Amino acid sequence: MMQDEEKLEPSTIARSGPPLEHSSRPSFLGQLSEEIDSNLGSLPLLACCFATGLTDGTLYNAYGTFVSMQTGNTVFVALGTSGQNNRPFGWARSLCSIGCFTIGCLAFSRFHNLIGGGRLRRTLFFSFLVQTVCVIVAATIIQTGIVDGRYPSRRDPTDVDFLELVPVALLSFQAAGQIVNSRGLRVSEVPTVVITSLLCDLVSDEEILQPLKKNVKRNRRAIAFVLTLLGAICGGWISKSTGAVQPSLWFVGAIKATITISWLFLNKTS
Repeated sequence: MMQDEEKLEPSTIARSGPPLEHSSRPSFLGQLSEEIDSNLGSLPLLACCFATGLTDGTLYNAYGTFVSMQTGNTVFVALGTSGQNNRPFGWARSLCSIGCFTIGCLAFSRFHNLIGGGRLRRTLFFSFLVQTVCVIVAATIIQTGIVDGRYPSRRDPTDVDFLELVPVALLSFQAAGQIVNSRGLRVSEVPTVVITSLLCDLVSDEEILQPLKKNVKRNRRAIAFVLTLLGAICGGWISKSTGAVQPSLWFVGAIKATITISWLFLNKTS
């Protein structure tokens, strides 16, 4: 009997030892399911404001249409009904932009709902990955000469190239992702593609004169306006100095790619 008890003692000691520690760090898939902190999430959205100004400042000069700010495009389509566009079929470019932007809003919003919600790390990562790919494809189409990217264009003003609708469509579609992301993150004060309502909300804020740390939404609106303006200024100067459209688009693609990667590292909601 004593021998049997002695044989059991080692296993008893092993069972009574400290439990094995498991790493509390979530797996990569677990991290993708985390919700991003809205305060930190507003920073990439502010960078998107600069990208919006850069894109529209470049595309309007080259092709006579916006890809983000659809109020101007609506006016261009309306003027086209009376033949008052600055370029032949200018209304078609603007109508294409409005249509693709609308489809983009529908697609990105349904995509967000499909994979779990707009604040999830995976939602933001894959949304901006799609946006980055759209910008890179548009820049490649122009870089390879499929669409004329010279600025100012040396083509006959009456010559219409409907292939220009391809980069316009891609850039308009991806721009929709930005505003859907801002809604998903609940940072609606930074819509990234709209200036009119942003300015209205900024100046009508009853707490506009509060100290910096006491009115975060006002601060974001003011920064968003300045960055959009600076982006448009840069877009104009880059296209003027390089004589081409694609350098600005490659710049925007780099910004979007950086934002895409940043979603993997931003802190989750506490």
